[in-house]
Amino acid sequence: QVQLVESGGGLVQAGGSLRLSCEASGSIFSINAMGWYRQTPGKQRELVATVTSGGSTKYADSVKGRFTISRENAKNTVYLRMNSLKPEDTAVYYCNALRITPYKYNYWGQGTQVTVSS
Repeated sequence: QVQLVESGGGLVQAGGSLRLSCEASGSIFSINAMGWYRQTPGKQRELVATVTSGGSTKYADSVKGRFTISRENAKNTVYLRMNSLKPEDTAVYYCNALRITPYKYNYWGQGTQVTVSS
């Protein structure tokens, strides 16, 4: 089992910045990738950014150039630095940890609200 604890959400004005943190605990050796997803009411959860255990990153087109995902292995923590925030970035952000073996499984954090005011 893997437990994920997020922090760092809040209210910010458009153009501002926030940094989300997600600390993993438990069977962290089984994690192949970590990332951030977001969800707004009535919509499906969507990928924001991911980083593999090897350091490869992937971003949604809507956040490229504004968001940066990073990981600090010594602290079992992944970060999402969000700059130039827009009202459309408002959502609940969920931390994700992906395990591939022995079978694919996704772990999720409890979510943290990010609200960007115009």
